[in-house]
Amino acid sequence: MEPTTFIWPFTIGLLFISCFLVIIVGIWISSLSRIDKSRIWHNIFTRKSLESLREIFMESLLHRKIFRKNAVLGYMHMSLAFGWFLLIVVGHIDACNHFQSLSVPAYKAIFFRFYISEAATTLSGKILAASMDLLLVFVLSGVMLAYFKRLNSRLFGMKKTTQLKIGDRIALSSLWLIFPLRFLAESVSAGIHHNGSIISQPTGNMLATLLPIHLFEMPLWWAYSGSLALFFMAMPVSRYMHIPVEVVLIFLRNYGIRVKKRISGFSRIQVYSCSRCGICLDSCQMNHAAIKDTQSVYVLKHIRNRNITDEKLFNCLLCGRCQPDCPVGLELNDLRITQRIESTKEYNSSYEYLKNGKVAVSPQTEVIYFAGCMTHLTPAILKSMKEIFALAKVKYWFMDEDKTACCGRPLMQVGQYEAAKKLIEHNRERILASGAKKLVVSCPICYKVFNEDYALPGIKVQHHSEYLLELMAENRLPIHKLPMRVVYHDPCELGRGSGIYHQPRLLLDEYTELVPMKNEKEASYCCGGSLANIKIQMNERNQIRDNVLDEYLGYQPDILATACPLCKKTFAKSNKLPVHDIAEVIYMAIQQKNISIAGEIKDEKVPKVEFWR
Repeated sequence: MEPTTFIWPFTIGLLFISCFLVIIVGIWISSLSRIDKSRIWHNIFTRKSLESLREIFMESLLHRKIFRKNAVLGYMHMSLAFGWFLLIVVGHIDACNHFQSLSVPAYKAIFFRFYISEAATTLSGKILAASMDLLLVFVLSGVMLAYFKRLNSRLFGMKKTTQLKIGDRIALSSLWLIFPLRFLAESVSAGIHHNGSIISQPTGNMLATLLPIHLFEMPLWWAYSGSLALFFMAMPVSRYMHIPVEVVLIFLRNYGIRVKKRISGFSRIQVYSCSRCGICLDSCQMNHAAIKDTQSVYVLKHIRNRNITDEKLFNCLLCGRCQPDCPVGLELNDLRITQRIESTKEYNSSYEYLKNGKVAVSPQTEVIYFAGCMTHLTPAILKSMKEIFALAKVKYWFMDEDKTACCGRPLMQVGQYEAAKKLIEHNRERILASGAKKLVVSCPICYKVFNEDYALPGIKVQHHSEYLLELMAENRLPIHKLPMRVVYHDPCELGRGSGIYHQPRLLLDEYTELVPMKNEKEASYCCGGSLANIKIQMNERNQIRDNVLDEYLGYQPDILATACPLCKKTFAKSNKLPVHDIAEVIYMAIQQKNISIAGEIKDEKVPKVEFWR
């Protein structure tokens, strides 16, 4: 059969989306910094491109991360993505095999069953034809699951799903029509021309006995072509724009490009790579406070549509709990901070009251100790660290013991980047001037900013949980097991933010009976006290905190241990459970051991160690 006019909707739609993608991706990449462009050029012909193709196969087609979340949901996404991909690839192979040419026009492969007038006679043709029928059924099974998911998402392990806008509805409706229409068109053609295979031919024969199928053949092929065109046309204004953009994102991410503090083309690529699947919604603890419109998926949608408001942008704990669930691996916290910086009026201060002065540090100083603002508000942590330093005979400089600037991260989290940079530069000069080679901090917020935003060449930054483990390994701290059950709360900035999960647990396991929990490590809860949320009400914070504590109480612990002064203060306000920093727990154990030894010598009853608040 010769080309007919029904191919034009598909052809126009394909040309439209192809041109649109070339232009928009070109604009985004052209806006990257010179360094990022250099990264692309130097990596494009390296192994990193092969690694990107592997990631595209595993995540964009097979949807491995979604499978890990829920097998049925993973199958649904895989059948649609990988199934459609295989239909295109195998369809072109089938067309090339039939027409004995490697330059078969795209429309002949997409509408192949219309352009052949007989069933395959060769073995390869029969195998390809059967494969195409099976692949189409594979995709249709995903479409059916997608229908059911819209009716009841809980069957797919999702309590909440995102709401669709007009562009999404158009694209989704056309996507749901594409494959059923293709199946009907191919089956009707098979019923007329007997050119089908193992599924399309029996279906066509059945339809031929029931209907005058010759009246339906062209309308069905037109409908199939039109549904493809509609999907392509709606893609730029729908969630499905993530399909091609995610491919670009994976390449650029593997080339070493990251979200910066200012909005760039890469930020836009990340925003458009969000599929608004809603998988991250159930992880958000704002749900515990009945706040349901500020989650990352909604904020990215508003950023994309350029109608973001401060109420939605700043009403977030920045705990990062949604990030591990994102099947695309978006830098959700960094994207929000970048937008906050863009949307915030800068606080104009020179911080002239901070006097650098000379830093007098002994040449024998082992470490710089930076407690952090919140640690100064939890004196029991300070006391424990000082006592441990003394016991281990550590020569240290207490950098922020008096009149030292904040680390700068709290300012950065609320969008005050320029102000934060001034504090960072002030602290950086003092740290470098000290000549010390190790910086120990007690606050995860400080730890993260010292690692990521300070340029401290030759200086090792450690959270005190890492440093205390090091002291223990060097036998500079005695070990004494306390007879208590402990649950450990991973602070957001230390765990998900910095990847420190094992060191605190190794410490606690030596000094206490550590109780494993369901929601820990990457899935750990936020305490609710985050400084990054400037819109949340106190009663809402308390709801989030109490929800977490209620789960922890279910493990019947003696105490709750954490490694963050802010988490300790937040949890301690409830009085539901004794809360202590990991440094306090270790010092309690050491103190208990000393008292026990003294008691044995004096043959006296050993007093109970007092828990500090």
